[in-house]
Amino acid sequence: MSVSDFKDTRNCESYTNKRFAKQWETIDWNKANAYINRLQIRIVKAVNKKKFSTVKRLQYLITHSFYGKVFAIKRVTSNKGKNSPGVDGVVWRTPSEKMKAIFILESKRYRASPLKRVYIEKYGKTEKRPLSIPTIKDRAMQALYLLALEPIAETSADVISFGFRKYRSAHDAQRHIHNLLAQKRSPQWIIEGDIKSCFDQISHEWMIENIPMDKNILNNFLKAGYLYKGKLFPTTEGAAQGGVISPTIANMVLDGMEDAIAKEFWPSKKGRKETKDTHRNGVNVVRFADDFIVTSYTKETALEIIKVIEKFLGIRGLKLSITKTKVTTIQQGFDFLGWNFRKYSGKLIVKPSAKSISKLVDSLSQVVIKDGKGSTQSQLIRRLNQIIRGWTNYHQSVCSKQTFGKIDWILWQMLYHWAKRRHRNKSKSWIVQKYWHKIGTRNWVFKEENIVLVMASDTSIVRHIPLKLDINPILNENYFIQRKLKQHNIRRSAQSKTTVVQMQVLDNKCLSGIQ
Repeated sequence: MSVSDFKDTRNCESYTNKRFAKQWETIDWNKANAYINRLQIRIVKAVNKKKFSTVKRLQYLITHSFYGKVFAIKRVTSNKGKNSPGVDGVVWRTPSEKMKAIFILESKRYRASPLKRVYIEKYGKTEKRPLSIPTIKDRAMQALYLLALEPIAETSADVISFGFRKYRSAHDAQRHIHNLLAQKRSPQWIIEGDIKSCFDQISHEWMIENIPMDKNILNNFLKAGYLYKGKLFPTTEGAAQGGVISPTIANMVLDGMEDAIAKEFWPSKKGRKETKDTHRNGVNVVRFADDFIVTSYTKETALEIIKVIEKFLGIRGLKLSITKTKVTTIQQGFDFLGWNFRKYSGKLIVKPSAKSISKLVDSLSQVVIKDGKGSTQSQLIRRLNQIIRGWTNYHQSVCSKQTFGKIDWILWQMLYHWAKRRHRNKSKSWIVQKYWHKIGTRNWVFKEENIVLVMASDTSIVRHIPLKLDINPILNENYFIQRKLKQHNIRRSAQSKTTVVQMQVLDNKCLSGIQ
């Protein structure tokens, strides 16, 4: 090839890339969203009418549509794992690369690549959790088929399932548990359920037989194998942790647990399952992904429920963890999703768990004591504010005020230690005057210029709005949008009355570190 031919080829490639980039940037996302929503709504209605041939046809339309593919590509190139390559080392960063990817998302000749296996640490444990990372192409294929699977999953899901579901959160689970256990007549016995290595041990045969999607594609996802230290290992069971579609599949595997328990403990005198009889044995189930609790009035009933759950899980290749599954009373309390639920003198109190507090303190210590030696005050404040805001926002719907004050006190000690180490020969009063300042009526404000450290105790306690469990997020999306907006407005109104805002007004400054 001559030099002129080489230049012509490069010019041609450059022109093609620009054309693909322009096509990606001019996609009408509103039109794409409307198209996918319309098909998903039709899938939900077809499932409700048990027209499963119609469901398959609509799923095919989504997975082979242009808009389905661009949505899948957008999802995997805009989430947290967008820069994490699989075994091929490929990621899609530029608009032209994303547009070209549309043409390789083909179902007929699709063959999944092996997963990249890494191991991540578990907090407070020596054992590590396996994480399998698919290639960017495989993640996009999973996202594409998830668009067609999610409407079925949402329609057939247990109403008491809250994890990895559209518009549901841990706060919804917490509020539901509070409603179940807060009354005097509420059940007193609690099963704390833990499924042993849930993602890693689900039966492939069960999934292929029962998950309503293209069997060849699902088999490719499940049987891809994984690479670790240059060696290829087969995958004979489980769903890859790290896959886009894996949480939804795992949820569908565990859906039906509530019905299995209900058939045994909710029947009326005529033998029919009726929700109005739920309190006859006090049996209620709340599940968040593979973590769940079950309530009952007696310990004997709780032990019988465990047998029902073990039978239900055994069919799916799963089993309960003997060491982690416990039966306890509400007076002793239990931890779930980072909160502690316990009755004190007959009153239910929900507060941050000791483990959650310990993890936060470790994170703060890492930033201040270990990594903060060479940090400026403003750099330190910015890192701490991210951690404090995230943690307090998660816990502001429970009884956390006392805990927030404790966190402020612990952090003050860390920061004074940090400042003292920087100025070993200075007095305490000199250090305090340099790093802590007065704003309005508050004397101890850790700040540098207009960058201010937020205080956990300034976070208002705002109760979470209860969720209507029987509403489908695909058919009734507007309900969830309005509910989220209402919750946001309540939080914003409560936060506007806190000391932080008062300080801003009194100091007459724009404190960008707080906003």
